[in-house]
Amino acid sequence: MMPTVYELDALQELVNIGVGRAASILNEMVGSHVHLQIPYTKLISSTEVQRDLEQQLGVAPISAVRLGFNGSFAGVAQLVFPTDSASKLVAVLTREEFDLYDLDAVKIGTLSEVGNIVINGVMGSISNVLQQHLNYSLPIYLEDTVGNLLTSHDFEIASATVLIAKARFTIEQLLIAGDIILIFKLGALDTLLTALNLGLEESA
Repeated sequence: MMPTVYELDALQELVNIGVGRAASILNEMVGSHVHLQIPYTKLISSTEVQRDLEQQLGVAPISAVRLGFNGSFAGVAQLVFPTDSASKLVAVLTREEFDLYDLDAVKIGTLSEVGNIVINGVMGSISNVLQQHLNYSLPIYLEDTVGNLLTSHDFEIASATVLIAKARFTIEQLLIAGDIILIFKLGALDTLLTALNLGLEESA
């Protein structure tokens, strides 16, 4: 089942609510104004997702924070950045000089925390508003190519549906781009859309 334009708009609104909550937490964490915006979301087939992301992020290794989710629906959520954007984000959050190719344990920890906050904000918004129960794995930091990031999990990408939400962080006038990628296992998106439509009917 592919979503209607109305359903996709409702999904984007849930993502926006989640990143709004995440931005508030990041504001408190770093003591600076963090503006986190989602210009658009889109659903894409598993056969198109690697090409689409490589056009945006390139074929070189990128930085990613991943956590799995299961319960009412299941899959994998990732916050991904080109390596230079990841390094800039770490530098502004930790107030440290950074080396483009050297993310030490402190920086990896910082990115993992940011990814955890953003992904939990988004998934928490979806699960809370739709009254669906989800469990999460611990966040994992990875550096790899788009292709490997899409396939290095415990289910087949060919049977999955992917929701991509563009993310724009603005911190102290510095613009940092990334992507929130939700990979739903086979049948999980149908469950999500069913819950979404029930919620829309109840609020109508």
